[in-house]
Amino acid sequence: MRLVKDFKDYQILDLAHGEKLEKWGDVLLARPDPQVIWNEEHSDLWNKVDAKYYRSKSGGGSWKIENRKMSSEFVISYHDLFFKLKLMNFKHTGLFPEQAVNWNLIRKVIEDSKRDVKVLNLFAYTGGASIAALKSGARVVHVDSSKGMVDWAKENVKLNHLEDKPIRFIVDDCLKFVKREIKRGNKYDIILMDPPSFGRGNKHEVWQVEKDLYSLVSLCSCLLSDKPILLMINSYSTGLSKTIIEDVLKLTVQAKFAGMIYASEIGIPVENSDLILPCGMTTYWLKK
Repeated sequence: MRLVKDFKDYQILDLAHGEKLEKWGDVLLARPDPQVIWNEEHSDLWNKVDAKYYRSKSGGGSWKIENRKMSSEFVISYHDLFFKLKLMNFKHTGLFPEQAVNWNLIRKVIEDSKRDVKVLNLFAYTGGASIAALKSGARVVHVDSSKGMVDWAKENVKLNHLEDKPIRFIVDDCLKFVKREIKRGNKYDIILMDPPSFGRGNKHEVWQVEKDLYSLVSLCSCLLSDKPILLMINSYSTGLSKTIIEDVLKLTVQAKFAGMIYASEIGIPVENSDLILPCGMTTYWLKK
């Protein structure tokens, strides 16, 4: 398991009652996590949260702000990267802090390449990976089907003073965009993707990871340049095992390019504890 150990503005303080107690900068949040299946509390901070997410019996839920001085939007940093967070009605904050381990890898391979690098980021959300790549000198194409998420990513790029750097924002269905890029003859040195288990495109296209992932990765292997560096798949889906995603990469990217495939869970240690919260898995092909 690859662990996040250097995110000073993010900490998990406790896990109990199906929830995680998190510290984002100076903000203390409590929100559900399906991995937490026990009830015992180990911290006295649960009653001091600034905001807590409550699930609705009819589906979804909402945040309740306990600290009236707290803003529903705030900024945190990871090393030299900055992100705007918002309390959203579907439990999220706009950032997955466990992805820091992947941002580190993305930045390292770009900087180690010592050449011009073009990156395609699919299902790019609010732009964590895009900003990491941009910060390290890459040219980035950022694609997401949600205009709201793309607008948020633009805010994060501006927050990092990178708006004059080479990044294109595309609101589109990722599978359709990849097909068009192949027809246009465009190529990328790095392709990143964080596909949902299920989703709908901006024109109501249906995405199902078990059904569509192989086709997408196969098409992406046609978008890689003659000297590709990395193709990374991040997944939170319980419907696909690490081995299956490894097999997908073996049948597509590794069939065309010499490299190694790596796969592991990613996780975040709980402060003052030997507990670790698992946060999905990442599987990637890396050039030799």
